[in-house]
Amino acid sequence: MPTIDYRNAAASLAVLAFVLASGSAAAQTQPTQVAAADPAPLNEAEMIVTGTRGVARTVAESPTPIDVISAPELERTGRFGTIAALNLLVPSFNAPQRAGGGTSTIIQTGGLRGLNPDQTLILVNGKRRHKTSLINAVSALYNGAVPVDLDLIPQSAIGRVEVLRDGAAAQYGSDAIAGVINFILKSDREGGQINFSAGQNFDRSDGENYILNANIGTSLGDRGFLDLFLSARQQELSNRAVPISPNINLYRTVNGQRDPREATIDRLVTTQFGNFPVRGFNVGHNLEYDFGGVELYSFGTFSQRRSDLTQTFRAPNNAASLPEVYPNGLRPTLLIQEEDFELAVGLRGQVSGWDWDLSSVYGQNRARQSAYDSINASLGPTSPTEFSVGALRSNEWINSLDFTRSFEVGSGKLQVSTGLQHRRERYAVSEGQLESYQAGNYTYVANGVTIRPAPGAQGASGFTPADAGSLSRNNLSAYVDLAWDPTTRTTISGALRYEHYDDASRDTLIGKITARQELTDWISVRGAVSTGFRAPSVAQQLYASTTGQFRTVNGVLDLLQIKTLPVNSPSAIALGAIPLQPEESTNFSLGVVLTPLAALTITIDGYQIDVRDRITITSTLTGAAVSAILVANGLSPEISGQYYANAIDTRTRGLDIVATYRHNLGSDGEMAWNIGYNYNQTDIRRIADNPSQLQSLGAGFVLFDRRAQSNLTTNLPRTKLLIANFTRIGDWSLNTRVNRFGRFDSFQNATATVGGQPVFG
Repeated sequence: MPTIDYRNAAASLAVLAFVLASGSAAAQTQPTQVAAADPAPLNEAEMIVTGTRGVARTVAESPTPIDVISAPELERTGRFGTIAALNLLVPSFNAPQRAGGGTSTIIQTGGLRGLNPDQTLILVNGKRRHKTSLINAVSALYNGAVPVDLDLIPQSAIGRVEVLRDGAAAQYGSDAIAGVINFILKSDREGGQINFSAGQNFDRSDGENYILNANIGTSLGDRGFLDLFLSARQQELSNRAVPISPNINLYRTVNGQRDPREATIDRLVTTQFGNFPVRGFNVGHNLEYDFGGVELYSFGTFSQRRSDLTQTFRAPNNAASLPEVYPNGLRPTLLIQEEDFELAVGLRGQVSGWDWDLSSVYGQNRARQSAYDSINASLGPTSPTEFSVGALRSNEWINSLDFTRSFEVGSGKLQVSTGLQHRRERYAVSEGQLESYQAGNYTYVANGVTIRPAPGAQGASGFTPADAGSLSRNNLSAYVDLAWDPTTRTTISGALRYEHYDDASRDTLIGKITARQELTDWISVRGAVSTGFRAPSVAQQLYASTTGQFRTVNGVLDLLQIKTLPVNSPSAIALGAIPLQPEESTNFSLGVVLTPLAALTITIDGYQIDVRDRITITSTLTGAAVSAILVANGLSPEISGQYYANAIDTRTRGLDIVATYRHNLGSDGEMAWNIGYNYNQTDIRRIADNPSQLQSLGAGFVLFDRRAQSNLTTNLPRTKLLIANFTRIGDWSLNTRVNRFGRFDSFQNATATVGGQPVFG
C-alpha cells in the first residue's frame, strides 16, 4: 500500500510541542496570560475590519450584517475542526458532512445563504486565500464547486472569524456573491497555549478523532510580534451505511442458482456512508514589525494531509471484479496526498495623509492521487493492484496596492479607499501511469455471455495524456470604495469595481450601495443593493476525470462510468459545450438592528440573491448515441459524459435573525446567550435551452435534469436554529447548546450514487 513519510513532520511537531509547553507554563505564572487563555465572548462593541475599509465600526453599527466569532467560542462547540464549529455558530453558514462522494468528502468547506462555497470569498487577515486543486465533482451537494479548503488553515492560528453576510464583490472581487469569511490570525506578544482533544462516536465506537492545537507568541522588542501555530489531526473510519438488500445478488449465479456465499457475505461493509481516515498537520506564522514609519507584515501556512477514501464495493459478480484476483469482490481505495502552502508579505505606512498597503500573496495546493486494493480489469488478472493516478496543482499569485484616507465633509467624515490588484491563476493536471487508464482487450465468459470490463483503475481511473495539461490566466482590477457619515445617525457607502480577465471571462463593472439610519437610540434600519460576479475557475475550464456511479439492474449492482469532459474538448463540444462565462448576481438586503438593552442586540435581515448563468455540471449524458460521439473522439464506449455549463438562473430568498445577550455575574462571572435562525429557499428561474447537439440525440437528453434540479434546490435544510448559553463563575464554566436543522430532500433515481449524501450537524 502506498505510504506517506511523516517522520520529519513528527519530529517538528515534537520540538514545537516542547517549546509551546515551556512557553505556556511560563505564561501561566502571569495573571494576564491566564485571563487571555479564555477571554469573555466578543462584545457587540468590538471593532470589525471586514467590509469597512479604514472605518472603525462595531457589529451593531455595520451597514451590512456581520457575525464575529472568537477563538474561545470556536473551541467551546466541542467540534473537531473550524468548519464544524462555524456550522454551529453562524446560522446562514451550511457545512454538511458529506459521507461518501470521492474527493468531495475531504474538501472541508461550506456556503453562505444557500449558495455554493465558491460563491463565498475566503480571506485571511483581509487577503484572498487560494483555492484547493480538488473539485467537488461527485457529491450531489455543491456539485462542481471549486472552493477554498478551510481545514488547511491551522485552527490554532485563528484569533477570530468575521462573517460578512452580504454580497461584496464590488469591494473584494470575484466570488463574493453570498458574502465574505475573514479569518483574523492571532497576534499574541507573549504566552501560548496547547490544546488536545480526543473523541469517538458513541453509538458504534468508531470514527476516532484526535486534534492537537498549539501556538506561541513573542514580542519583537517594542516594535512587533511573531506568533507561531501548529495543528495536527488524525481521523479514523466511521460507517453508517445501510446493508445492501439480500435480494441483490453479489456473486455470479450458476445455472440460474444463487451462490451459497450470498448468505454469509457481510452486506454492511459493502457500502460506505461516513468519515474516511484522514491525518495531517498545519503550521503557520503571523508577523508584524515596525521599522519606524513603515511596517512589515507577513503570515503564512504549510500543510500536509493524507486521505484514504474507500470506494464503493465491487461485488464478485461485477465485471470489474476478477475472481482470479478478488474472489470475494474488492473495495478500491483512492489515496490523496496533499501539500498546501501560502505566504503573504506586505508593507504598510502613511504618505500625505493616506494609509497605504502593498502586499503580495502566493498560495498553492498540490494533490497526488493513487489507488490501491484496485485493478484495471480490462488488462486481465495480470493487472497491477496499485496505481499512480496522477496529480492536480492549483496556484494563485496576488499583488495588491491599497490606499485609504478620511476627509471632513460637512459635519461628517468621508472615508475614501481605492486600490489596484493583479492576480495570476494556474491549474495543472498531470497524467497517471499507463495502466491506470489503459483500455485492455481482456474478456471472459460468465453464464454464456462474453464480458468486456471497462478500462481504468477501479475507484480512481487515471488522468490520461489527453486530460493532462495546464491553463493559466491573468486578472487586473481597480476599485473605489466610499463611506460617508453625514451625521452621527446616518451612514451611506458605495463601491465600484472594474475587473479585466485575459480569457473568456471578459471585462466586468460591478457596484454596491449601502445605507444605515438610526431611527431612535435603540432602533436602526439598514439595507444594501449590489451587483456581483464569479468568474469560472481555471479548474472548471480544464478539469477532466472519470468517476463511477452504481445502479441496480435486474437485481445486480452495475457500475456506470462517467467522464467529466473539459468544456473545450472535442467530446464536450460535440455534446453542446461552449466556453464558460462569469456568473452574474444582483443582491438586495434590508434589515433592522434593535438594542433595547445595553447587553442585548437583535438583528433581523432579509435578502434576495439572483444569480444568472450559474455554473454547474450538466446531467449525466448516457446511451448509445452519446457513446458513439465519445468513441468518435477517441474515448471508451463504456463511459458516459458530462461537462460544466452556464446552465441555470436561480433566486435565493431568506431571513437571518441573530440575538445576543451578554451579562456580568458579579466581579468574577459572566453569562452569554446567542440565538440564531436562518430561513433560506432557492428556486430555479431559468434553465438554459438544450444545445442543438443534444436535441439531435432525442428528447431524453437534457442539459439539467430533474435530479440535478432537486439536488440544487432541496439538498440543504430550509431552516436552521441555533441556541447557545455560556456561563462562567470563577474557574467554573458551563456551555450548553441546542441546534436544529430543518428538513431537506435527497432525490434518488436509477443512477443514484451509493454514498455522497450530506449529513448535517
